[in-house]
Amino acid sequence: MTDSATPQSRTSRAASRTSLTGVIVATALPYAEDGSAPAGLRPDLDRYADHCRWLVDNGCHGVGPNGSLGEYSSLTDGERRAVARTAVTAVGQDALVVAGVHGAGAHQARYWAELAAEDGADGVLCLPPTLYRANTGEIVRHFEEVAAVGLPVMVYNNPLDTKIDLTPEILREVAAIDGVVAVKEFSGDIRRVLHIKEQAPGLEVVAGADDLVLEALLMGATGWFAGFPNVFPAESVRLYELALEGRVAEARELYEPLVAAFRWDSRTEFVQAIKRGMDLVGRYGGPCRPPRGPLLPDQRRQLDADMRGAVQALETWVKAAG
Repeated sequence: MTDSATPQSRTSRAASRTSLTGVIVATALPYAEDGSAPAGLRPDLDRYADHCRWLVDNGCHGVGPNGSLGEYSSLTDGERRAVARTAVTAVGQDALVVAGVHGAGAHQARYWAELAAEDGADGVLCLPPTLYRANTGEIVRHFEEVAAVGLPVMVYNNPLDTKIDLTPEILREVAAIDGVVAVKEFSGDIRRVLHIKEQAPGLEVVAGADDLVLEALLMGATGWFAGFPNVFPAESVRLYELALEGRVAEARELYEPLVAAFRWDSRTEFVQAIKRGMDLVGRYGGPCRPPRGPLLPDQRRQLDADMRGAVQALETWVKAAG
């Protein structure tokens, strides 16, 4: 697969896909060595397409290329578009493609949303304005511009990294925008799920932090925009299903041994950790493009221990379930 992959028209699918729920994976991006590319690494689009296909074949409901706080900022404009197109071509007929369209300002975010629409995405994931602490009116206008493109919008609340908190009261105003359908909630405050549902009852709440996903789903979240399903897709989908079915004891039995690994999704080194996890289970994660560097030795040892515990627990769980 190359940068010239033929885009699909959004009119064939996106008009009927207004719900951005289920297990949507914030996809890790593999690289290949290339001396002509930034930092000597180019996105390996063939391997990325295979990864997207593997996730969907293992039950995931969608993929999220160009996650805002992953390696998005390390990509050139051409690479970003090629990654989104690759995801659409690989799985767009069978699963949701929710493209990240972060931009520091509204016109940049709208530009990426327009390209996502042209290339066949089903929806977009969008942060509020960054680089300064925007006020409520500015946040609302930012999302109005993105929603005007016509794709369903999932707004992304991550006050830990952006320093802007989309509180339930702000989300009430944002949810009034035609086309804003969901929020990826990553504040770490589990009380937010019910509070958002009270303030903006029509807005889907999507769990953003892997190490709070069961709690969020049990309190009414309907989706999971996920990191570690890059490593454990089938098991993550089963966890999601058990939670929605209210089978709490079975969900906890599956979830609790995974939480030590899932906690890495809420750490600064989450991209490196997910890629290392993929390597450890026989998938290809590979290196990150700078400024993200390798894990420090102590981090790697701890992650490997957490991953071993998760893998062993899953092997036991699979045997018991079989």
